[in-house]
Amino acid sequence: MSELPVIDIAPLMLGTDDRDEVAARIGAACRDSGFFYITGHGVSHDLVDRLDAASRAFFALPEAVKDEIAMERGGRAWRGFFPVGGELTSGRPDLKEGLYFGAELPPSDLPLHGPNLFPGQVPALREAVLAYLESLTRVAQAVLGGIALSLGLPGDYFSSGYTADPTILFRIFHYPPADPGDDGWGVGEHTDYGLLTLLLQDGNGGLQVHTPGGWVDAPPLEGTFVCNIGDMLDKLTGGTYRSTPHRVRNVSGNERLSFPFFFDPGWHDEVPALPYTEGGRARWDGQDLRAFTGPYGEYLLSKVAKVFPQLRAEVLEP
Repeated sequence: MSELPVIDIAPLMLGTDDRDEVAARIGAACRDSGFFYITGHGVSHDLVDRLDAASRAFFALPEAVKDEIAMERGGRAWRGFFPVGGELTSGRPDLKEGLYFGAELPPSDLPLHGPNLFPGQVPALREAVLAYLESLTRVAQAVLGGIALSLGLPGDYFSSGYTADPTILFRIFHYPPADPGDDGWGVGEHTDYGLLTLLLQDGNGGLQVHTPGGWVDAPPLEGTFVCNIGDMLDKLTGGTYRSTPHRVRNVSGNERLSFPFFFDPGWHDEVPALPYTEGGRARWDGQDLRAFTGPYGEYLLSKVAKVFPQLRAEVLEP
């Protein structure tokens, strides 16, 4: 069982009269820990199974084959494969490998925009990823509708504003089994950058959330997504809704897959605090999100460039 609440969002997906009750539960979770599970999302088991199977087929490929779609080949779109240790969190290499995707777009000079890189050896992955992005976009808009209602805002506050043209990023992470004597983390302590994250986990645990009561496990629950809010929603609410630190360590003894979907403000959107919000609790890292001004794209790039310093030097700063 999980210490985090499990919330059925079907009323938000369907637009039924009891959505205010669901919104109130989401608001309580956002004020408490910034994390909760969702059910009633309507994402098919078949799609999840196809995505999982295609992802495992990719990570089973030889390293040289996976490198055919290395991130260096994605250019400014910042898409593709990275090996174990290739991503940094809080300055330390993560014990995971992964794939970066985003909304499928034409080539662009805008960073983090453009076409995805898909492996020719696993054609099923392209179809599954693109279908998953479409499905999760609907879920994310519905959850943000509930968050808007919980703040006393119109239900379409986000979908007609900050997420009318959202920044969509998607990752598939593969965590090798951790050595029992290894104190390294698959992902170190961090918060997410944008508005909302929807996380699909496989059956192997490892996610931990820093709640007001301390670190708690967020184990996989069948048929659910873990939902958490990011820095921009923290900023929007003046810290009332928390962008909560979390981390991952795979101690299951098995290979672990996770599928975080990030649903963020539009690239050029600025996210000032709502007029009626006041400063909340101090953040874990001492950062004052209210001090940042400018479009979301600038904030995102400042964060992602720390995760991949080599790509920053080769792609963003030549």
